[in-house]
Amino acid sequence: MARPATTSPEEWAVRCDLAALYRLTALYGWDDLIFTHISARVPGPAHHFLINPYGMMFEEITASSLVKVDAAGEKVEPSDYDINPAGFTIHSAVHAARDDARFVMHLHTVAGVAVSAQQGGLLPLSQHSLFPLASLSYHDYEGVALNPDEKVRLVADLGATSLMILRSHGLLTLGHSAADTFLKMFMLQRACEIQLAAQAGGGALIQIPAPILAGIRAQSDRVMRGSGAELAWPGLLRRLARQNPGHDD
Repeated sequence: MARPATTSPEEWAVRCDLAALYRLTALYGWDDLIFTHISARVPGPAHHFLINPYGMMFEEITASSLVKVDAAGEKVEPSDYDINPAGFTIHSAVHAARDDARFVMHLHTVAGVAVSAQQGGLLPLSQHSLFPLASLSYHDYEGVALNPDEKVRLVADLGATSLMILRSHGLLTLGHSAADTFLKMFMLQRACEIQLAAQAGGGALIQIPAPILAGIRAQSDRVMRGSGAELAWPGLLRRLARQNPGHDD
């Protein structure tokens, strides 16, 4: 689909990337029917955001179907769909607090929720776990996210990190681009899957020594925010084009 005349090239590019994130989430089996959310900040001074139309499956979402809302979650352009207020409570808090949170991804994957319910959270059991552990925070469960007061506590727990485990709830990542945000979620999700598989083996687990974990913090920028994400993203878009084309409609 051609870009609508009323949409700037900058906004359309963000719309296409956000729609790709939704469809990739479905492609990887990380969706939870119509629930959970991925949001993006619209370029410009208006403090507007894009989020999924509540009721559409993630595999169906397109650039043009995304709903534009203001900081209070109110629609600023006509749409046949509403948004999920519980989802925007979390996303609006992160977007408002962090200038680098251009994209925010929140999922309820089986592996992510399972690890979020473990007292020890994510453990340093694999190489995959080291990169999330370099910038990981936790937020305790407070019920369905409808209480605006929770925003303050969530932002305080997030701090300067870019990956979060929401206790008994799921996973969250943020980034300056769709590619950056997706790679962080991929690493966090894969680390959770590996942890559950290792625990299911029944044997004693070997944790990676603390000095190695400390050293990986200096390397994480290169892997998580550098060329790795940008190199992987075009390939992910090619996979979408083969298996579920049309996100950019």
